Amino acid sequence: MSDLIKKASSELREIIMAALGSLVAEQAVPAVAIPDFNIEIPADKSHGDFAANTAMVCAKAFRMAPRQIAELITNKVQLEGTIFEKAEVAGPGFMNFFLGRRWFLDVVANVLEEGDDYGKTKLGEGKKVLVEFVSANPTGPMHIGNARGGAIGDCLASVLQWAGYHAEREFYVNDAGNQIEKFGKSLSLRFMQLCSEKGQQLIAENKDNTDKLCAEIYALSGEGQEFEMPEDVYLGTDIIEHAANFLSINGSAVSEASEEERRKALVEYALPLNIAGLERDLKKYRIVYDNWFRESTVHEKNETKTIVDKLLEVGKAYEEDGAVWFKATEYGLDKDFVLRRSNGLYTYIVPDIAYHYNKLVTRGFDKAINVLGADHHGYVPRLKAALTALGVDANKLDVVLMQMVRLVRNGETVKLSKRSGKAITLVTLLDEIPIDAARFFFNLREANSQFEFDLDLAVEHTSQNPVYYVQYAHARICSVIRNLTEEGFEIPETADFGLLDNPREIELIRHLASLPKEIDLAAKTYDPAKITKYSVDLATLFHRFYDACSVKNAETPELRNARLMLCLAVRQTLRNVLSILNIDRPEKM
Repeated sequence: MSDLIKKASSELREIIMAALGSLVAEQAVPAVAIPDFNIEIPADKSHGDFAANTAMVCAKAFRMAPRQIAELITNKVQLEGTIFEKAEVAGPGFMNFFLGRRWFLDVVANVLEEGDDYGKTKLGEGKKVLVEFVSANPTGPMHIGNARGGAIGDCLASVLQWAGYHAEREFYVNDAGNQIEKFGKSLSLRFMQLCSEKGQQLIAENKDNTDKLCAEIYALSGEGQEFEMPEDVYLGTDIIEHAANFLSINGSAVSEASEEERRKALVEYALPLNIAGLERDLKKYRIVYDNWFRESTVHEKNETKTIVDKLLEVGKAYEEDGAVWFKATEYGLDKDFVLRRSNGLYTYIVPDIAYHYNKLVTRGFDKAINVLGADHHGYVPRLKAALTALGVDANKLDVVLMQMVRLVRNGETVKLSKRSGKAITLVTLLDEIPIDAARFFFNLREANSQFEFDLDLAVEHTSQNPVYYVQYAHARICSVIRNLTEEGFEIPETADFGLLDNPREIELIRHLASLPKEIDLAAKTYDPAKITKYSVDLATLFHRFYDACSVKNAETPELRNARLMLCLAVRQTLRNVLSILNIDRPEKM
């Protein structure tokens, strides 16, 4: 797996250091330690393919003007036999370096040679990374925030794999604690409503229409109405549907049981259905997890008690008024917080601490990455403080905080679907727009940015729709190859890439070369949006090249073959990028 940009950067550093060594030997500059300098790719390619700030950072050590140092270095660099052909000094002392033709030829050949592996790097060195994302509350369907988190988390795991990490995907199932108590209470209330005289009447009137039954009961749930619900329950129509289905299957016997028994029976019926539904819906979204970790296992193994006991043992927790408190202020937090209440119940953060201890210690992952909603910003420091107190390196836990999404149609915010009481969920979203569009759009912006999802744009078959634009570039290349083949042209196995000297060709090749660097950067910053941006830029550069440089009607057969091979390299790169995003690669559109 080659990263020609990284190799070029390393070679340039050696060239500059060799020139400095010669200058020191000639006593043109003092023999002092060379400060670390940067080699970057200028945004403006008229400033060269690479730029170095060596002269700027050496000015103080050498006691010389930066431009004077830059001129000394550029006059001394030996470029013959290297991939560079020219060096220039710009401004107050920047040094710009221009790649030779050989490097650009190697890029196209390298893409075609590596094929499906082109872009992969060894940044991660096989380290184990666990990416936890979505982890939606199993008491209801996934909402739009989960849809964004799913796309970001899944693509991030893919980016990490391409960057040489061993990445696993995990869903944390909150099947214990307060939300399950609330779920049981909600189900029990709705079940008893259905068993009432009015409920039975509505069931009889809507015998074959569960949707209508749920809507009518929901409509009667407001303040002061027959089916009024308290504030501390789930109000969605999915709760009514579960209760109605349970009643249809099992009858009304549990209405005579104790409240505890009724809740238990209803939860044991509904919760597995919800969890199976989450897995089914995520598979539809092309997300398949390596692990489904249940919170209940933490409780069953008594790991919550183990965590609190250990914190007490190492002096990082204390008892007061019958409760156990964590010494959070010792870790820079504003106040201590409760781990175990005076009634013996653990607070919600304790199983989370145990779960992350399991990730990083029991299972031995080198890094745990969580994709969470922005409302978790206060929770993360507490979790890290507790892990530190337990002797775990909290730097092994990284959190990607994700802003919420605003759905827009016709320029207006979309809040509820047409079905009364049901907010737009992942499933209802995917009923409206293609899966490719959903996955691509949710990765258009970095996670911590606000995002407007334009539902109208997502279904457009125009160049304004970014996923369509990228897929069309792939299909266009397939069409070029197909048409040439049908006309009797042979697809070459080799070509003279030295013929590719049009600025559009050079610009396109330069972008092809940058994929490994972009993958490494996306992995380092946990930002798969860099890959969607790369794909849009690649499609743009290809369309520009195609409009400026005829393939079929090239001036010579040799040039036609070279351009055709360049098209194949672009197609391969598009295939690889779209596979990272798990988006279809159509050959016809």
